[in-house]
Amino acid sequence: MGKIIISANVTLDGVVQDPGGDEGFARGGWFGEVGGSDRAEWARVALAEALAAAALLLGRRSYEWFAARWSSRTGELAERLTSMPKYVVSSALRDPGWDNSTVLAGDALTDVATLKQQLTGDIVVYGSFRLGHALIAHDLVDELRLMIFPFVLGAGQRLFGETGGTTPMRRVSTRAVGESLALLTYQPVRDA
Repeated sequence: MGKIIISANVTLDGVVQDPGGDEGFARGGWFGEVGGSDRAEWARVALAEALAAAALLLGRRSYEWFAARWSSRTGELAERLTSMPKYVVSSALRDPGWDNSTVLAGDALTDVATLKQQLTGDIVVYGSFRLGHALIAHDLVDELRLMIFPFVLGAGQRLFGETGGTTPMRRVSTRAVGESLALLTYQPVRDA
């Protein structure tokens, strides 16, 4: 059985919107404001996560962003992202184009639950905060990996949308990454 993991770059106040600054969000671009040593450490963590993952799960917009940037790059992370299975939740995308990509065009929650049953290993969700909201709300997420960036934006789309109730979480690990970043890992507490 697969394990759905949301892996997100997030500001101290929970914003996940436009870390690269190319979506037109006035407060975007915060990812690029961390120093070189922090970025190098972030890259090591990202590579280890990608190498350990069985597949990627993305919403259409995030998929298109990743495909445009990573499909033509070289290096170990780019090669891993291109070679690994990728599943895209989209009713609009017909021809994904990036190697090893499959479109999940049916009911998103049913398709993800089925995928979780069919795959073994980590199914990592990058970006895709709208998809993340739905997965969290329907208890399909098994782990959150939050790379915390030292910025408070005060506005922007957040990883957690409004929920129908409290979702208790258990901290699994806390790790400093470089001089400024922190990787926090949480798992939902489910009734036994």
